[in-house]
Amino acid sequence: MRPGAATRNAVRAEVLGALAGGARPIRQHSATLVVETRGAGFYDVTADIARWLQDIGANEGVVTLFIRHTSASLVIQENADPDVRRDLADALARLAPEGAGYRHTMEGPDDMPAHIKSMVTPVSIAIPLLDGAMRLGTWQGIFVVEHRSARCVREVALNYTGSDNRGSEN
Repeated sequence: MRPGAATRNAVRAEVLGALAGGARPIRQHSATLVVETRGAGFYDVTADIARWLQDIGANEGVVTLFIRHTSASLVIQENADPDVRRDLADALARLAPEGAGYRHTMEGPDDMPAHIKSMVTPVSIAIPLLDGAMRLGTWQGIFVVEHRSARCVREVALNYTGSDNRGSEN
């Protein structure tokens, strides 16, 4: 037997045993969250994602979020004090200021700095769920970070993998 085969067989037996014992099957659900921004800043999407998870009957599993753009990001960050987000925005502006002599200018002076900012901040996040709730900390929220100065329409791909509260009829 190859190394690791015994472990894989044990896990396979455990999963099959759990399913036979009444465990809920694993399901996947996908959707797209559309976020209309009003320029650079942090846009809290925590409630939107929680509402979608409730609508699909999510129970235990993981939700993966992916922003489909190269000039915006996703972050989990402080949701209580707005000064934290202002300070973060200021730090990002110092990291990649507009008008710093970038070669890429065809989409405007804010585009290349936005690409740099999205390169150093996440575009994908995975969050575990327990009993239908995201396991975020007390002061954590999920934010779309718009790095462009202009209004934009952003799409966040949502994917939930796990058990749901709807039983086996789905």
